Amino acid sequence: MKMNVFHAALLSPALLYFAACSNDTPGSPAANQVTLEAEDNHGRHEEADGADPEGDDEAAGDHVELSSRAAEAVGIRTVEAGTGAVAGQLELPAEIRFDADRVARVSPKVEGIVAKLHVGEGDTVKAGATLARLTSRELAGLKADYLNALSAERLARTELAREEKLWQQKITSEADVQAARAAYSAANAAREAAENRLHAVGIGHGVLDRLDDAEDGALAQAYVTAPITGEVIQRSVSLGETVSAGGEPMFVIIDDSVVWADIAVYKEDLGKVDEGQAVSLQQDDGSMLAEGTISTILPVIDETSRTATARVIVDNAQGRLKPGQFVTARIETGETQSVVRVPSDAIVSVEDRMSVFVPTEDGFEPREVRTGTSAGGYSEILSGLQAGEAFVAEGAFTLKAQLEKDAFGDGHGH
Repeated sequence: MKMNVFHAALLSPALLYFAACSNDTPGSPAANQVTLEAEDNHGRHEEADGADPEGDDEAAGDHVELSSRAAEAVGIRTVEAGTGAVAGQLELPAEIRFDADRVARVSPKVEGIVAKLHVGEGDTVKAGATLARLTSRELAGLKADYLNALSAERLARTELAREEKLWQQKITSEADVQAARAAYSAANAAREAAENRLHAVGIGHGVLDRLDDAEDGALAQAYVTAPITGEVIQRSVSLGETVSAGGEPMFVIIDDSVVWADIAVYKEDLGKVDEGQAVSLQQDDGSMLAEGTISTILPVIDETSRTATARVIVDNAQGRLKPGQFVTARIETGETQSVVRVPSDAIVSVEDRMSVFVPTEDGFEPREVRTGTSAGGYSEILSGLQAGEAFVAEGAFTLKAQLEKDAFGDGHGH
């Protein structure tokens, strides 16, 4: 029998060891026994070498040899597939978004230079709080126009009162009284126009009433205030920077005490989703984040994703939901039906195919299944497993790990 170089190399140390440790002659029974054992081992290696490597890999890739006692020791438990009620529930992806009514993008109402910044990113502010102070030539001009118009109105009022008194005393003519009334009306209109321009840039009556007593330079001071209570998430200006009315926002403030959960509803599920349905929002590990109900379903299907949007308005006073976060939305559709079902943990991905492990004569093998609705820790089996068939209810991930280990050749030495 011809021995290849690889096996000869493997056997040589063993032969040398036995030869060194034995006092028997080469022709003795003990020596003959060693030689026979070596040849027997060599024969086994030749049989292994003659086996089909591809066949071994294929067997290793779709089967795990394991005795029932060993399976029990590592926590693998098999049961028979049964039927049960799966509540009508959809699991759909959702994204947390800002409530559009609770986002403020704050721009200055007049052009000016940033003289002082009172808040930065991450600060929490109350509605009406001062965010920044500007030095504004434009505002100073508007206030000066108002003061001039106010003075002209006061003068016209005084002149009208004087003319009316003279008219009562028959000292002046009616034409003079009418002229004084016209002048007062014009002055009054000019003052109201100047006042309205100041109101348009955020100046209220409280400021206007104090303009006569304002200190030098106060007319040029403009204040940027917060329109809502919330957190400053963006500040885009620096000291000394020139800003324009209606330009880029200086600050962005959000109130995330209430957020939106926008659920992507696939077109085949649209008939199962309606306003008022209960929704639970969960993390990837299944932990609950929040609950709510569908408030509206937007009447548009996205051209790219081919999904509609169902919106849930969620109370987020605890701040557990973050805008931009992706969650899983479980929608209670109210329907129930009896189906073949297995624990969701019993289903694993084997070579990109959803599978359950089923027992064989000497172990376990994966079987591809097609799943349906999942709810309450159970998943519906549409095909691949029938009611009454045995499957691995606990320990599927252990078997999958062993299967992948065997597929890479671990544990398959000669």
